[in-house]
Amino acid sequence: MEAVRMLFKNRTFRLIFVSDLLQQMAIWIRNMALLYFVMEKTNGDKFAISLLSIVEYAPIFIFSIVGGLFADRWNPKRTMIASDLLSAASILLILALIANDAWQSLYGAVFLSAILSQFSQPSSAKMFKARVPEEQVPAAIGLTQSMSSLFLILGPVAGTAIYQWAGLQASLIALPILFLLSALVLSFLPGDKAAKPQQPASLQDDLREGIGFVRSESGLKRLFLAFLLIGLGSGLTQPLEIFIVTERLGLSPDQVQWFAAADGLGLLLGALIAAVFTRLLHLRYLFPAAVVFLGLTFIVEGLSVWPWLTGAFRFANGVLLAIVNTAVGSYVIAKIPEKMVGRVNGILTPLFMGALLLGTSASGYVSHSAGVVPAYLAAAALCVLSAWPALPLRFGRESEALEKGARAHG
Repeated sequence: MEAVRMLFKNRTFRLIFVSDLLQQMAIWIRNMALLYFVMEKTNGDKFAISLLSIVEYAPIFIFSIVGGLFADRWNPKRTMIASDLLSAASILLILALIANDAWQSLYGAVFLSAILSQFSQPSSAKMFKARVPEEQVPAAIGLTQSMSSLFLILGPVAGTAIYQWAGLQASLIALPILFLLSALVLSFLPGDKAAKPQQPASLQDDLREGIGFVRSESGLKRLFLAFLLIGLGSGLTQPLEIFIVTERLGLSPDQVQWFAAADGLGLLLGALIAAVFTRLLHLRYLFPAAVVFLGLTFIVEGLSVWPWLTGAFRFANGVLLAIVNTAVGSYVIAKIPEKMVGRVNGILTPLFMGALLLGTSASGYVSHSAGVVPAYLAAAALCVLSAWPALPLRFGRESEALEKGARAHG
């Protein structure tokens, strides 16, 4: 609790936290308003609705590494402000397209808005690295993840209520205001502590340096391999949750929301626990124990016929995953040298997203040929297997080695 109190005395954290809050509000209002708008325009066409999800989330996979590269080159404060200003402009573009009955073009505008966030997020990590003391970084990551988890639960509800109350146009008009307020908040961030060293001649040099650094660090390679296996397992089960609810538990399809809510509440509680009890993050076998438990959760979820048992494991899994995610996020920000933070984030995110998409793509084939339960058992096996590369990881003791690795590749 002391770390949290000290953290809120940090001006940089307070400003970024408020900015994130405004951005989350804007993103969820946008997502829900456009979802209902597209549903009405297309009479519930599944392809049109799924395309909206694709353009919202594909940039995470495609542009994460690009955003990470530029985060290591550009001024993070200016990058975040520019991202908010351009996001506000993209919403005005969506309004203009809808007003001129060219609403199909809004997919491109949404894609542009999602791209911009891939430049803002790694820049935020750079500011944490530069301005938040290392011992407070776990609390900072835990609190920001708590907010994200809270919006996963409340965002769809709030976005739906605002759309039903105010309508599409008023919902979208609120978004530039929120993004501009976020930019105003970020303008009060302190500048860089010192002048930036001269950058390499090209982005290719930056990328080569980042990949070389990751390849030279056994801890990062093990972490990446573990996330690759977890992503594959999670992807296998993601499209099948509805069938667990309807076939295994015998419930109606709309009941899936309660299991998603249990997962979200677990993520929220776990992130808060990680923020308050930061010593948990340095436990020797936390990561391996968490991924083994994730595998056990998939087994229980695949075999259970009792809704209360499935819901309990979904909740417990959310708690533990939030703690692990906070540990990994803190590790990347606090232990990775500042000059590499953006690139390491940029490499890790698309790796996990690519594995998730690969698992999701294979899900239909595996469940069709073998069944839903074997698909869940396969996901469990992948998660248990990911504990093996995670065993030697020590989140609190590798800073010195990583710093030496960065100097070797500087």
